[in-house]
Amino acid sequence: MNEISPRMGGVEWLLLVTLSLLWGGSFLFAKVAVGELPPLTVVFLRVSIAAAALVVIVRLAGHAMPRGREWMPFFVMGAINNVIPFTLLFWGMTQVTSGLAAILNAATPLFTVLFAHVLTADEKMTGQKVAGVLIGLGGVAVMIGLDSLSGLGLTVLAQLACVGAAVSYALAVIWGRRFSGRPPLVTAAGQVTASSVMLVPIVLFVDMPWRLPVPSTTTIGAILALALAATALAYLIYFRILKTAGATNLSLVTFLVPVSALILGAILLDEAVTATNLTGMALIGIGLALIDGRPAAALARGIRQRAA
Repeated sequence: MNEISPRMGGVEWLLLVTLSLLWGGSFLFAKVAVGELPPLTVVFLRVSIAAAALVVIVRLAGHAMPRGREWMPFFVMGAINNVIPFTLLFWGMTQVTSGLAAILNAATPLFTVLFAHVLTADEKMTGQKVAGVLIGLGGVAVMIGLDSLSGLGLTVLAQLACVGAAVSYALAVIWGRRFSGRPPLVTAAGQVTASSVMLVPIVLFVDMPWRLPVPSTTTIGAILALALAATALAYLIYFRILKTAGATNLSLVTFLVPVSALILGAILLDEAVTATNLTGMALIGIGLALIDGRPAAALARGIRQRAA
């Protein structure tokens, strides 16, 4: 008996857009935070504060945190969804432009489609889905600026690190399917708690935080926004979408994050939106429509009805 492929309903699309806004906004907060603190310290504070908040909410909601061997899948999830990709991206971005890193990271949905086809029974690859991913990836490249591709091939290891982060994120959304029987609140809390534990020795060894100056009030506010909004709340939404809509659909947020960052920059920082940006956004919209499938199916029905 064939499995039914997960689909995106209205609620899931609303949640996906909300998630993209939270993660799009995280670039603004991170830009402030890394101005005073090392990147790894910012990452650790982000996940550890989020973990503390989510664990408290888990307790207040009457749920139980994982115990004993139950923690192992959460440590795997924390490694492939936070620790590994964060480390690869931060290192990669020391050698390549942020625009190129964003384009390479936007390959996450493509890897997710490929891995889901092999590793799942209900998220098989179709030509339309692959076409949608490629068009969406092209839209990200156009919107960020094709000039960002000028450094492609000059720093191969750094570029491979950014691609490796995309591969890690893709594997994470598929691995996260195993938590579908748990409340999204518990899954989110478990993942960031495990990530925090793994990051402690890395931060202590690399950044030696006891030597760092006390951050300003603005930086503290940015870190709290990163932790509570862009991590705690974002992962609640992340695992809710994953539970109902599947890995491939969840990975589409990678396309929407640059759009959200652009819109937030225009609203909050009065940054200009160009015709190129709008073209890229249109391509992303076409790609999302192809992956979702329903707009294309409705168009095909309309054409058949008119022909009849």
